[in-house]
Amino acid sequence: MKTKKLLNSNQIKLIAIIAMTIDHIAWAVFPGTQKIWYVVALHIIGRLTAPIMWFFIAEGCAHTHNRKKYLIRLFLFAAVSHFAYDFAFGIPFLPLSTGVFNQTSVMWSLAWGAALTFICQSERIPQWGKLIISLLVCLIAFPSDWSSIAVMCPLFLFAHRGKFRLQAADIVIWSFVYALVYFLFLDKLYGALQMFTFLSIPVLAGYNGERGKWKGMKWFFYIYYPAHLIVIGVIRLALHGGIPIIF
Repeated sequence: MKTKKLLNSNQIKLIAIIAMTIDHIAWAVFPGTQKIWYVVALHIIGRLTAPIMWFFIAEGCAHTHNRKKYLIRLFLFAAVSHFAYDFAFGIPFLPLSTGVFNQTSVMWSLAWGAALTFICQSERIPQWGKLIISLLVCLIAFPSDWSSIAVMCPLFLFAHRGKFRLQAADIVIWSFVYALVYFLFLDKLYGALQMFTFLSIPVLAGYNGERGKWKGMKWFFYIYYPAHLIVIGVIRLALHGGIPIIF
């Protein structure tokens, strides 16, 4: 007996927005990775967001009527979000000025993930060419939040549309890759926390394939994402001054 799927895309995106906001407020109030149980719990809630973003980039690639407009919108959104993200977390606007990790928002990787998904669908590009392009795209996206993972996971989620068990495995495997890199090179606790992305799987399993009645969610997210980051930046300045709050 199949379980009835009750969640439309608007509802799932709202869950992602709430989880993201909780996570970012935790960063603003408790800078760095603090080993306090309730701070850890807030960051665990935040792990819901990224896989939902990956999933709906794959869905967007499948359903868009105009790939060019879709990509332009994503890259413009990534450009705006860069400044909001860096302001929020106290990162210099000039990429790579403080290292190669967390230099810009996940939107940069997601835009490239959509672009790579379209490229890999082309029959005119040989497989070796797609492999080289994939490596270059991963390199370009590497300095962003969620790094190259937010490029590759949407690509695999798109390839496995209609096969949710494989999509769930995609989320777990790519999250593990990111968690391992974070654990080895940045922060062991926060690296381990990345594996809680598996909490998004039962949420996405409830997706019924429908958008929902409200047609404005897409534009709401495009506005809300940079706007809430600006608020996070104001909180950071008020509480901690000019220090960076994410590492």
